[in-house]
Amino acid sequence: MTAALPSTLELLKDVHLGLPVPCHDPARLALLSGHYLYYHYGCDGLDDRGWGCGYRTLQTLCSWPGGQSSGVPGLPALQGALEAMGDKPPGFRGSRNWIGCVEASLCLEHFGGPQGRLCHLPRGVGLRGEEERLYSHFTAGGGPVMVGGDADAQSKALLGICEGPGSEVYVLILDPHYWGTPKNRCELQAAGWVGWQKVKSVFDSNSFYNLCFTRNL
Repeated sequence: MTAALPSTLELLKDVHLGLPVPCHDPARLALLSGHYLYYHYGCDGLDDRGWGCGYRTLQTLCSWPGGQSSGVPGLPALQGALEAMGDKPPGFRGSRNWIGCVEASLCLEHFGGPQGRLCHLPRGVGLRGEEERLYSHFTAGGGPVMVGGDADAQSKALLGICEGPGSEVYVLILDPHYWGTPKNRCELQAAGWVGWQKVKSVFDSNSFYNLCFTRNL
């Protein structure tokens, strides 16, 4: 049986720092501005494995751009807000139902967080055609971008994009599915919870995707 985590963990900030670029002599590179905290499974003592990745990614978005936990709503508050605004039915609060980018954008507006702008990618498209939007977003001072789909329902955050000299494109992924007590960013990087991945290996051609871009109001 897996040991329970402490009720509150010390959240790590900017866990991508120190990562090398994914290729030699990249043609283009753009990273998020500002600071964020890494929210992941169980980081507040609640065992949300299997359903909480969207909430944790949303909390990371809420912590941007200051990289502070003050004002970041907990999972019960997020569920209560979605229920109160009529997006979810009565009884949603306290459930184990997951959320995606649409709900994240509603919560960002409700709680006065950074602005969330939605983008839909049809099934089979992957990230094709959206690389320029990501470059523009990050170079203009944008924050983390939440990603979620249907066949690929595992929520994650994009922190940057890089184009190699051979036109191979990489995205910097922050994965909220970690369970445990991370000691430092090096531990997370070594285990692959944050790192560069090829776009073609991240996006499932059988899934549609929604993206939620964060930027300052």
